[in-house]
Amino acid sequence: MAVDYFWRADDYHSYHKTERFTLLVLAPGEIYFEDFSVFYYPIEKSEDEAFKRKQKGRLKLCSKSLVFDPIDSSYPMLKLQYKDLVSIGKWDGSLLSRLASQGDILMVETKQCIQMKESGLLGPYKHIREKKKHLFSLNFGSLSTTLPLIEQLHRASTLNPHDEASMIATIVQSIQARTAFNTSWIEDLYEKIILEVTGEKITPLVCNPGKVLLTSSRLYFQPFNNVEPLPVIKVKLSDVSKVIKRRYLLRHVGLEISSSTSNRPLYLVFESEEIRNSVYNRLLEQEDLSLEESEQENMLLKWQAGAISNFDYLMYLNSQADRSLNDITQYPVFPWVIRDYESDHLDLEDPKTFRDLSIPIGAIDKSRLQQLKVRSKSMPEPKFLYGSHYSTPGFVLYYLVRVAPEYMLCLQNGRFDKADRLFNSIKSCWDNCCTGHSDFKELIPEFYSSDGKFLQNRMNLQLGTRQDGVRVHHVALPPWANDAKDYIQKSRDALECSYVSENIHHWIDLIFGYKQRGEEAWKADNVFYYLTYEGAVDLDTITNPNEQESLKQQILEFGQTPKQLFMHPHPHRKAQNIPHPIPLESLLDTDELAHHGLNEEDIPVIEVKLEDIDSSQNLDEKKPLEDLCNLKLVRTMKSHKDAVLGLSISEKEDNIFSVSLDSQLKMNSLEDGTQIRGMNLSSMALSCCVLMPNSDLVLVGSWDNNLYVYSVDFGRAIFESNIHNDAVSSMCWKNNILVTASWDSTVKVWFFDPKQFSKKRGPPELQGELDHDTEVTAVDLHVDGDEKLIVSGTKDGHIFLWNLDSMVLRSQHWNHQDVVTKVVFSPDGQRILSCSEDQFMKVIDVDTGLEIYSKDIDQPIRSASSDGQLVVAGVESGDVVIWDLIKMNCVNTIKLSEKPIRSIGVSAKSNIVVAGSDDGHVFVLKPAGSQL
Repeated sequence: MAVDYFWRADDYHSYHKTERFTLLVLAPGEIYFEDFSVFYYPIEKSEDEAFKRKQKGRLKLCSKSLVFDPIDSSYPMLKLQYKDLVSIGKWDGSLLSRLASQGDILMVETKQCIQMKESGLLGPYKHIREKKKHLFSLNFGSLSTTLPLIEQLHRASTLNPHDEASMIATIVQSIQARTAFNTSWIEDLYEKIILEVTGEKITPLVCNPGKVLLTSSRLYFQPFNNVEPLPVIKVKLSDVSKVIKRRYLLRHVGLEISSSTSNRPLYLVFESEEIRNSVYNRLLEQEDLSLEESEQENMLLKWQAGAISNFDYLMYLNSQADRSLNDITQYPVFPWVIRDYESDHLDLEDPKTFRDLSIPIGAIDKSRLQQLKVRSKSMPEPKFLYGSHYSTPGFVLYYLVRVAPEYMLCLQNGRFDKADRLFNSIKSCWDNCCTGHSDFKELIPEFYSSDGKFLQNRMNLQLGTRQDGVRVHHVALPPWANDAKDYIQKSRDALECSYVSENIHHWIDLIFGYKQRGEEAWKADNVFYYLTYEGAVDLDTITNPNEQESLKQQILEFGQTPKQLFMHPHPHRKAQNIPHPIPLESLLDTDELAHHGLNEEDIPVIEVKLEDIDSSQNLDEKKPLEDLCNLKLVRTMKSHKDAVLGLSISEKEDNIFSVSLDSQLKMNSLEDGTQIRGMNLSSMALSCCVLMPNSDLVLVGSWDNNLYVYSVDFGRAIFESNIHNDAVSSMCWKNNILVTASWDSTVKVWFFDPKQFSKKRGPPELQGELDHDTEVTAVDLHVDGDEKLIVSGTKDGHIFLWNLDSMVLRSQHWNHQDVVTKVVFSPDGQRILSCSEDQFMKVIDVDTGLEIYSKDIDQPIRSASSDGQLVVAGVESGDVVIWDLIKMNCVNTIKLSEKPIRSIGVSAKSNIVVAGSDDGHVFVLKPAGSQL
């Protein structure tokens, strides 16, 4: 499903052609109650003249004003603010007056009226400052029931701001308390009502109160007024895809509900966090609700693996940090990435093209930063560097004024900003953000995923003339952009290019991560005014309405920092994982309102990319994903008398080697399953086996503490050595480095060159020993990158990451609550997969130690193999489960045995999978259509 921006052009134009009145014409926080069919009589010369010039329309009764909306759109809308009223009451007129015969007439005398949207044109409102009477005759209803409320609201406007807010709140609460949800709107008579509460529907700059009703099948919102296009909004629970708790004005009172049948989520705000949580919990209890899985760690893994773009990942982080397209006070924030706005050609290979993403926008200019630091030192506590934020409603509308002018007029009391302060040029905007003493704003998503119409004055708005005499029209683009659409495309290419992909994690640290606040924020020159941060003030504890309203306005003015998502450095992304830039044709038109989202159906299916390494560790790099999705059981062999603990497939894919609790090493033909060799190497269990290149030597680990070297050519063990003080539990070999793990709580590193060994048959050369606190049960080795690493897993659930060159512990993680059965590096060495008997498979980032994936598969995992994207796991139930870490779903499950699958081996060429069970069977699985 695509994502809407709030300024959807087709919706904006179609709806506002017929309905000029919106809540945006009211003051911020003003409530619209109801409207009346009226005739308006402009008393300027005579009653007869007023009668001739009468206008039919609707009179809107609001908490701080009356608004008249004529049916004839050539006339302007009139806004009569209560604070500007001289008098108000019933108008009687003279005895023979034609107007008096029209029934109840409301007389409103003002010293000022505001004219808006004359002839349907958007532009600055006209403030007519003159004393004037306005007469309205009600076509239906009685003035005796309406006038008292208007008079009450008028009296409230004469009070000081504190008392006015208190009186209006009392009136609003009284009216809303008398209004219940109209149950005739319930779709199905069999729906069970779960709860009914008061809430507000949030759209940019607008809060519209109403009743929220939850039933067993639907969620309903019934506004207290008739301003919405539909009298009741209905969301079928079976269509709901996501329910996200939101923070609104630094209070945890919001709920955003996404539905598969609507492009625009329903954003609701409640009176308290307790009510919000109650609605959330009761909603999740309903059987009809089936939500998409959406976990931050999984999205991070997708991004690192190249399954989603930088844009999609940043949109996801914004959502997780309470940034919403429905809430202009917390609109998604995106970085400036380009600094070159003067060249004729944009060179994405030159680092000088890009902004330094490791420092905040306010620290780019060193002289400005130094001045800010000097000023900060002289401040009382709490000190800050930047008095202005990088994201505020004013900054969002600064960029979007050409496509969302009514929002700017709402925010600025019916006016556009001065012409020289408007968004006139990309370059001048960047220059001012770098050097201006109060301008530190970042960008919005439209700069990277739109058709660029927000850069064009397509409505021909009268935005004024600058001091140099030039009329404000389209935004001036850099020389390297052919037009607005080309500018967006090249900006998107820059966002997705190698330089940005390799450095964007630094910006994430500043905006969403560990450099957002505290000591690290000061070190990074990234400290803003205290009211911008979550938890800085608790509005619910402030009983003074005036003080509370003042703080709300300050929060809106200063902006809101996103919720902090990461407490440690964010993992980086290497260039080889970057997807191809999005082509221009895929950027959707603004009028269609869609953008690249984070939905599962939009995630591309990618082929498995593997290294040509040992078959016992990884899957095939030459076969597509579908091979493993369509595995079929082709052969079952009773190879052992007891549990099969280790399996490997020969390089030529002609033989299977297996070791068992029965102390036997077996060699079986993959073609027909017949046993070729059988060897009793020890009086104790054999735990693991690794084939050397060319498959002429097999390394075998045993519970008798020994390492055995079995020669296929000679048909016997040609070497054995006691290498540990307890059972050898796991081992791996790469590039002449052998790593063995043991229940003696050590991992040992050996030099083992199979070519030299075949000649001299000398013992492996010990390179180092790594001590642990408990039994080591799994080990893996990465030697293909700049840094050589070892990962080990233990009986108590810990994961240890070691530097191979220095033999020093790099990091330690308590990932699991039970025995670690498998650890494996991704091919690029960036991530580590671990599996455990605690039922979890997890992925951690090597550089930061951050857990980026966690999945409970509901049963113990006894064995596994992985290539970084796919996991082939043997589980307690006797199944082989194939799990896609990137798409976060199970792609295949194959029932093999009634006993646990204790070992897994995967071929390096044809995606053949062999599995060994606790009852001694070996199973051969091949992709559908392949031949034995």
